[in-house]
Amino acid sequence: MTQRVLVLGATSTIAAEVTRFYAARGARLHVVGRNADKLARLVSELPPRSVTSERADFMELGRAEALIESAAGALGSIDVALIAHGLLGDQLETERSFAAADATIVANFTSVVALLVPLANRMESAGSGTLGVITSVAGDRGRPRNYTYGAAKGALNIYLQGLRSRLVPAGVKVTTLKLGPVDTPMTRDHRKNPLFATPASVARGIVTALDAGAAEAYLPRFWAAIMPVVRLAPERVFQALPFLSGR
Repeated sequence: MTQRVLVLGATSTIAAEVTRFYAARGARLHVVGRNADKLARLVSELPPRSVTSERADFMELGRAEALIESAAGALGSIDVALIAHGLLGDQLETERSFAAADATIVANFTSVVALLVPLANRMESAGSGTLGVITSVAGDRGRPRNYTYGAAKGALNIYLQGLRSRLVPAGVKVTTLKLGPVDTPMTRDHRKNPLFATPASVARGIVTALDAGAAEAYLPRFWAAIMPVVRLAPERVFQALPFLSGR
């Protein structure tokens, strides 16, 4: 049976790669993104009868329910939904300005919840479906270099834990996708090191995790070994290690 896949934030580098993977498998796609030009370029790469699209700004929280209704109308029903949008933000700016902090939190937490509420209710009523949400390893522990962003992702991780347990009886799967650093335009100003992954490899891991209905997936997988050490390190030890607690 043809999968019907909704990708929200489809114009991000990683989500676009995920979309290409699903298209190559013959999925029916509905893609939503903020940048109209990027969205048009992505759609032009895909088989024309397999994809519909819609431009949207996810910071317009009042539109979230209508976006999901529109997607369901275009696809008929939603088998898989991936929420992939986010904003890294500027940590120093979020420390100086509440408006900047609020924008980072809304982009990475509140706007995602606005989409999850109608998606979860729809899939719960249908008795099936897979919800995937891209979060970050930054949500596992607060670090001075990105703790506003990390706090939003950490809150999202907790929300997804509760949602996953709520939806188990309905047969709906919820997958938390905890990404490490990826070499994308969002990290263009970051000094690259061997821990940075490529968008294609991470996208492949996302599709694999969603296919498996995994509860949680660290991508690349080596972060599953690293993050428990980071998360459980005593505060004094953590603060004494510049590579962890430095800016």
